[in-house]
Amino acid sequence: MNTDVAGAAVVPRPAVAATGLSAATRQALARFGWAVLSVGLFAGIWELLWALGWADEKLLPPPHIFLGNIPDQARFFNTATRWQIGVDANSGPSPYEAVFMTIGATGMRVLVGLLIAATLSVGIGVLIRYFGILEKLVLPTITLLSPVSPIAWLPVAIFIFGIGNAPAIFMVVVALFFHMVLSTISQIDNVNRNFINVARTMGASKRQVYARVIIPAILPQLLIVLRLNLFGAWMVVLVAESTGVGFGLGQVIMMARNTFNPSLVFFTIALIGLLGFLSDWLLRFVQKRVLYWVPETAGVLRGL
Repeated sequence: MNTDVAGAAVVPRPAVAATGLSAATRQALARFGWAVLSVGLFAGIWELLWALGWADEKLLPPPHIFLGNIPDQARFFNTATRWQIGVDANSGPSPYEAVFMTIGATGMRVLVGLLIAATLSVGIGVLIRYFGILEKLVLPTITLLSPVSPIAWLPVAIFIFGIGNAPAIFMVVVALFFHMVLSTISQIDNVNRNFINVARTMGASKRQVYARVIIPAILPQLLIVLRLNLFGAWMVVLVAESTGVGFGLGQVIMMARNTFNPSLVFFTIALIGLLGFLSDWLLRFVQKRVLYWVPETAGVLRGL
């Protein structure tokens, strides 16, 4: 810490470039610029293929077509009342309201399923390693069911929960639960034994070792696994919604397929991609705030 002429302490300020922006702000803007450039390059190649006649406009419409008339695409999102008997197809919310309602319904199913799966899988994974008898009774069954595709559970979800939000949330939970349990067990087994030995030397009980050593040690990797499974949750919920849970992005894609509307299909795909990107960014933001002590390792190899 520096001192001024009078001897008073001067608090150091973060480095600011000549542009007046901090290093963190400039780094965030650079990342945003590269993201825009990446998406723009992909869209530009798609537009070029259309301009050269290599992509059929009726089957693979370029971005300027399915993104050029958003109000026309948004009116198809009113799936909540569209198929009800005796209800006017034009009644209900406006096109933009229907889009936000559809996004909210799908996002709610993903978020609730993700929270339930994370809580159950981490809890059961820790209990399996904590109690030997539970490992012998539960772990073989979890290992047996882990390779089963989540799509195979769709009839089971409908048999048990019928039609509604519950089967879609159940599908998300099943898609994530088994793999996250095995990942939790694997992370517990890989905890540095020196940490455990030090805790035991200081007189920590088994419960204290798990609560204050093992769980904090596995938390960074578990959040990474949760991020990776987030994309799987988005994939599974769309399949569940296509069975008729009421309204959702999966229902819109199914309707677009049945009516042979490629523009609506790609418009919804672009919307899903944007939602997945934003949800991943939000989870990474939370991860950085919760795990503030974990160093950034993304660019350690760039100088080689």
